[in-house]
Amino acid sequence: MRGLVSFALLLFSVVALPAQSTPKVPVTDQEGEELPPFYCPMDLDVRSYAGGKCYKCSMQMVLGIPEPVEYRLKLSVHPKQIRPGETVDLQFEILEPGHDHRVTDFLVVHEKMFHLLFVHHELEIFRHEHPVLGEDGIFRHRTEFPKAGAYRLLADFYPQGSTPQLIPVTLTTEGFDQGVVASRPSLRPDLEAKQADNLTIALTVDPPEPIAGQKTLLFFGLDTAQGLEQFLGAWAHMLAVSDDLVDTIHAHPTIADGGPQIQLNMIFPRPGMYRVWIQTQREGRVNTIPFTVPVKELR
Repeated sequence: MRGLVSFALLLFSVVALPAQSTPKVPVTDQEGEELPPFYCPMDLDVRSYAGGKCYKCSMQMVLGIPEPVEYRLKLSVHPKQIRPGETVDLQFEILEPGHDHRVTDFLVVHEKMFHLLFVHHELEIFRHEHPVLGEDGIFRHRTEFPKAGAYRLLADFYPQGSTPQLIPVTLTTEGFDQGVVASRPSLRPDLEAKQADNLTIALTVDPPEPIAGQKTLLFFGLDTAQGLEQFLGAWAHMLAVSDDLVDTIHAHPTIADGGPQIQLNMIFPRPGMYRVWIQTQREGRVNTIPFTVPVKELR
């Protein structure tokens, strides 16, 4: 199978904090109490009466949030036949909703205008990279896909005056059999401490057996409280992907201060196995560590 394709056997959905389908935030809560008027565009649960920056992601809070709309993504791949381990040039063109006008004005989110996240279908490979905006309004990026297979790409960007976007795209390498993706990777629960570049991280979850649709607390314990730095405007970045590649969750810490524990609040949308990657930075080096979290069905 060559070039840009979509899987015929899977219906992909994206879960982000927030995604482009996030409903408009109400001005009152369920009891009718007035809510603070300033919101974080990336973390809609963070509100303020005075504005300022979001404590989760450091974005500037705004007064009210526009109605969410979906932008379109046009991706060009050169060469069209992607060979594992060889250089590939990607071009991302963002088009306004309803017509083909190219968007050229974007907000900086976590120190970058464009975050490109991609995972291999076996969930053993995760990348977090950053295409660069050219004068013509096209984002360009040179990368490689290290292993044969299918890759789920997530384009994360924020058009000026709109709402954050998280758009999925699928690429396959040359000669890959699309039918292979129908079988899920064999994942086992794995919360054990792991050593990365210069940091060891362990994961504890509460409740111990997470339930789909209910809040789960993820506690990442670090072996040191020294040298931890913010990475791209946050104490950590997390990506969780279901083993069938359907659900993708991009989140940042709810509680973190550079100390030995990072907390994220999560809602896993469906039961199953989830591969969870946590990224932190210590002494200038980025540590990327995977875990596997089993999620049970609500009974």
